[in-house]
Amino acid sequence: MAEDSDFVACRSCGAEVSRYVTECPYCGSRVQKRAPKIPAGGGAKGPPKRVRRPRAPRVPRAGGRPVLAIFLASLCAIGTVILVPGALSPGDAGVVGPVAGEWWRVAVSPFLALNVWYGALGVLSVACFGTLVERRDGPLILAAVFVVCGMGSIAAAAALETVPFALGANGAALGLIGAWAMPEATAVGSGRREWTELLPAGACAAVMLLIPLAAPEASPTAGLVGLAAGLAIGALLGRR
Repeated sequence: MAEDSDFVACRSCGAEVSRYVTECPYCGSRVQKRAPKIPAGGGAKGPPKRVRRPRAPRVPRAGGRPVLAIFLASLCAIGTVILVPGALSPGDAGVVGPVAGEWWRVAVSPFLALNVWYGALGVLSVACFGTLVERRDGPLILAAVFVVCGMGSIAAAAALETVPFALGANGAALGLIGAWAMPEATAVGSGRREWTELLPAGACAAVMLLIPLAAPEASPTAGLVGLAAGLAIGALLGRR
């Protein structure tokens, strides 16, 4: 009887039976006088090996209340309310003309707007698409997109335009649209989304791109740079 096997052959019928029995269950013949004790674990030869499950990758916390999106949209609304009545001059805080080393204006300009309708569009876009990005990817990603696309686009306008005039959240809004839409477009390609779900984002992007035609303070450079940066970030998010 081999010790390295859990089965033995019956001498009468030749069937393989467990080595922990004394009689063959097929023919009733005695297989052995005394059966060994069944070890703990149901007859296993040794203690079961502990299988380590792979850890799931850590992802930003998402799916909660869009606190940061509401906060950023509120700042845009406050900036519009301050500028429209004339309580603050655009040249006092925003990028109006050469920056002349005062790059802090780049951080303030996305929250300022001279026209009520332009400011309202910026507030709605930041609130809607900021909420979508924050719930899907988390507040840290939303903050990064707003800084890179909103403030970065204003900085690009200040550096590239001969006479910079860049106020409002058109670059931030287009960046958020691009960052949200690119992973969704990837999902459309894989069949997990319908392409019709992207139509509202495309319509909003078209409106924000055309805003400089009616609102001179909305820089076309800022809009294009913000959209390009948002699409690039969205492509990275889609891969993740």
